[in-house]
Amino acid sequence: MLGRAALVLGSVLFALLVLEIGCRLWRGPAALLDWSNIILKERQATRAASDGRLTWHPQMGFVGRPGYSANGVTHDAEGRRVVPSPPGTALAGPPILVVGDSYAYGDEVSDGETWAALLQARLGRRVVNAGVSGYGLDQTVLQAERLAGEVKPAALVLVFIADNLRRAEMKRVWGAEKPYFVPAGDGPRLHNVPVPRPPDPATTLDLWQRLFGWSVLLDTVLRHRGWQYEWSIDHLRVSPRGTGEALACPLLQRVARLGVPTLVVAEYDPWVWKNADYAREQRRLSGLVLDCARAAGLATLDLFSAIDSAVEQNGYDAIFRTSHPGPAGHVLAAERIADALQTLKTK
Repeated sequence: MLGRAALVLGSVLFALLVLEIGCRLWRGPAALLDWSNIILKERQATRAASDGRLTWHPQMGFVGRPGYSANGVTHDAEGRRVVPSPPGTALAGPPILVVGDSYAYGDEVSDGETWAALLQARLGRRVVNAGVSGYGLDQTVLQAERLAGEVKPAALVLVFIADNLRRAEMKRVWGAEKPYFVPAGDGPRLHNVPVPRPPDPATTLDLWQRLFGWSVLLDTVLRHRGWQYEWSIDHLRVSPRGTGEALACPLLQRVARLGVPTLVVAEYDPWVWKNADYAREQRRLSGLVLDCARAAGLATLDLFSAIDSAVEQNGYDAIFRTSHPGPAGHVLAAERIADALQTLKTK
């Protein structure tokens, strides 16, 4: 029996080796020579990219790098996304302050194509874009609190996607440490501040990632099933799933206490138009956040119907790029946000 078991095990291992080599040949001859850890390489690449555009911050975890400029993306001296306006244009004040994640910041479009820039042109009022790619709802709220007194905005536009709730359950996202809240009877309690500097990516792999992170076969299977993201991206959870939902109302109540007229805007990632089950869950979570905003006395705008109509009329590729809206998507957002702000009582 031991001999048979050894024969079966040997056959399985041989088959896996053949499949591994086959997957490597499918990716190209270079994969046959490179057996390094795929996860570590991806995390190192993520860190390198983040270190270019972002910088460590002791309260926020990470913020935009001051003076950054590359491929149509520019930061000002405070690290905020530049919001250009035509030369000689007179802009009214006080400004509108924008906070949120990459959907506020404007990933995958140039400075002048962001909805913040288009909004500024529409309203004739200066817009300060303090969105930061990768933020959770917790960091977005902290950003609003940090900058409201400094910017003294006429209005605040807080943009989110449903995944911002999951990020609020993490103490590390994309390899960068962040602050996080824990629910408590007297209100959410802030933890991990001052925020530690990011760890060396080589120290973040768990046992299974160290043992099997080199496998192109495993990587191929996980990508096919849509699981590779969770397997490779360095997110460190500290709160149980669902905590982000529990934090939504208390966090938005903190925003209401700022006393700034606020519009809370639900954006949607492109996967909503690729998977019906995913879409239902994202809409449920977004609805929950919008309900919390209304309960806190904040104005709300749900962009789903507008985006859905645009996708139906013009096609998915006309609205989205890889993971974010393209220029047409930003035009749509600017139009709807401008209309909503016109009815919002500003300072």
